[in-house]
Amino acid sequence: MRLTVDHVTRYQYDRPVRSVVQSHRLTPSTFAGQKVIDWEVTVSGGVKGATHRDGAGDRVQGWTVAGPVSEVEVRVRGTVETVDLTGVLRGHREAVAPGCYLRATGATRADVALIALAGRAEAAEPLELAHVLSAVVADAIAYRPGVTHAHTTAAEALALGEGVCQDHAHALIAVARVREIPARYVSGYLFATEDGSAHEAAHAWAELYVPGLGWVGFDPANRCCPDERYIRLGSGFDAQDAAPIRGVARGGGREEMDVTVAILNQSQSQSQSQ
Repeated sequence: MRLTVDHVTRYQYDRPVRSVVQSHRLTPSTFAGQKVIDWEVTVSGGVKGATHRDGAGDRVQGWTVAGPVSEVEVRVRGTVETVDLTGVLRGHREAVAPGCYLRATGATRADVALIALAGRAEAAEPLELAHVLSAVVADAIAYRPGVTHAHTTAAEALALGEGVCQDHAHALIAVARVREIPARYVSGYLFATEDGSAHEAAHAWAELYVPGLGWVGFDPANRCCPDERYIRLGSGFDAQDAAPIRGVARGGGREEMDVTVAILNQSQSQSQSQ
């Protein structure tokens, strides 16, 4: 697929702030399953800072906006060519050992209920176990927007029995780590499904490390492995660590954020117009 992305994040402050400093993971990962055709990130009034590729292989770009400023707009526009690798992250260069992703965070720490959920998964070999763990999470947490928030933990989402893609990813990471499987959070985009299945255009899923295959993606929210509809941005221990935009505004003031994301299948649009 050739997918185009138009992603706008707008920050508004109830009184002008002195400056805004941000760190972005907004450039798609480089691996066999996706190729960037063109990609541009702009920040209103922003000045580019240092850029580097972290140990997980993700590009991190710094930005600074000098104040006083009451609104900052981050816009991402670009096109990515994707290939279905059945979830396998083939050809992705990184330096971090998979074992470091056995460490729990506040969002992914397993409580008694998550430990019990992990124990329900029975499988003969690692890949099968990873698939079963994803399925038990999907069964335990129904997809329902609006019942959880950005700081909801995996344990809280399981107790509610409802949540969104972030909650599914956190829960899968938690149960995988209980079973001694390295697991991490992935942020990215998902193109709309033709059958109307529930999803979010700005999306999240989990990757589990399977010996012999490497990192394999699992999306419990949609009961599948990432395919050509997915664009992978970056990864981390949890949602906060893998956030596409992290930053701080200096000078006080209440911040409000609004996000809009549009994903288009460019090849399909071209064929329809011919």
